[in-house]
Amino acid sequence: MEIIKLELDEKKHGAFNLYVDDKKLGEMTVSIKPDLLTVYHTGVEPEAEGKGYAKKLLEEMVAYVRANNMKVLPLCPYVHAQFKRHPDEYEDIWKK
Repeated sequence: MEIIKLELDEKKHGAFNLYVDDKKLGEMTVSIKPDLLTVYHTGVEPEAEGKGYAKKLLEEMVAYVRANNMKVLPLCPYVHAQFKRHPDEYEDIWKK
């Protein structure tokens, strides 16, 4: 069972980290300002690829942003590609 935790430092830089059995297998690197979440990178460990973990990280980030009335600046190629592929799904949170 996977668990995703948002782990930030005092400057609000960090990541949504995905753990399976206490082992970190994926991360979405972010920074947070009062009304903006910037996504820099999404990565999954090679042994965990193909299990939908990047999508789960994306869903967790989107839920967090919507719950906190924020926008997303998708500098991460994966997140940007998902926003472009599904513009209707992310239009409300996409800072272009």
